[in-house]
Amino acid sequence: MKTILYVTDFYYEAKGRKYYEEDLYITALLKEHFNILIGHPHQVLSYLDVADVLVFRNTGSVIGYQEYFEQFVAEAKEKDIITFNSFDGKADIKGKQYLLDLMDLNYPIIPTIDHLKNLDKLGDPASYVIKLKNGADSIGMEFLTKEEVLKLDLKGRLIQPYLDFEYEVSFYHLNNSFQYALYAPNKEKRWELKEYFATDDDLAFADKFVQWNNMERGIVRIDGCRLKDNSLLLVEVEDLNPFLSLDALSEPKRMDFIKNFIHALEQL
Repeated sequence: MKTILYVTDFYYEAKGRKYYEEDLYITALLKEHFNILIGHPHQVLSYLDVADVLVFRNTGSVIGYQEYFEQFVAEAKEKDIITFNSFDGKADIKGKQYLLDLMDLNYPIIPTIDHLKNLDKLGDPASYVIKLKNGADSIGMEFLTKEEVLKLDLKGRLIQPYLDFEYEVSFYHLNNSFQYALYAPNKEKRWELKEYFATDDDLAFADKFVQWNNMERGIVRIDGCRLKDNSLLLVEVEDLNPFLSLDALSEPKRMDFIKNFIHALEQL
């Protein structure tokens, strides 16, 4: 059997999610097919050569160890370590700059700027959402009025309009292939998810961003918000370590995903 170094942080605390439960569940199933070693993301540089494949999963935000993480990615590439995800995505793995890039390319995303001179591009919302360019897990997020925004130092930050959307919906892809979708019927409770039955238009929306990201291998979560006119706008492309919310799936769908995940790892 192949040996997998499964990188996770069982003690990472995230609002509404229990990372450790998801990774305990996944590794319990993977051990039937692979030799499983579990490592902490803050120590992974010491163990790059111990396994056939390195699986980077629920490690939480890398903000707290950005320099170490960047060194890890660089050494993994230099040593040709097979990683899953493949660390070649263009989205959240590199911060939030991609939202500005997609805005310039006219992709259907929440309007995003990083200069006050472009504030008119956001319309005239009641309030604005401020995000860190290197943020994750809502770290550094603020909700401000226009008057407060105009006094803001925008270095390292983005501005988006606060949208009165209907709900958020997430589309999960494995090696660029759609697997399942989940949504939050109550937009005030982002992580109380239910299964969502995606339409062809929904899948076409998500696929635009999967194809743009063009990641070689891994799991990508495309998060969108449904507006009152039924259109979808991108919230984010999570291409580093997306939480999978497997507990929200029916047993058949959950096992289908695990089967596909195992097959993808066996093919490496």
